[in-house]
Amino acid sequence: MAEEITTISVKILDKEYQVACPADEVDALTSSARYLDGQMNEIRESGKVFGLDRIAVMAALNIANEFINSRDSLASSTDQQVGRLTALSERISQALNEHKQLNL
Repeated sequence: MAEEITTISVKILDKEYQVACPADEVDALTSSARYLDGQMNEIRESGKVFGLDRIAVMAALNIANEFINSRDSLASSTDQQVGRLTALSERISQALNEHKQLNL
């Protein structure tokens, strides 16, 4: 069965854009557009960057940086969790082995 595609209207820096997306991704797309609009507005209001294309590039760089930092943080957190789970698994195995020896 083919995914239902819908077209929604999003507003970024006071301009309307029509964007097609799968119906089940409308909320995510709307949220993404709001986030991008907020980022671009902050950059425009800082008064340091002029021109829509430059504002868009700066927003994209900022969002990419946030993504990379989040991804790296998640990877680090995942590594820590794996380490904790491995240590816990080893402790459980050791406790079970000691229990078996006591029952002998």
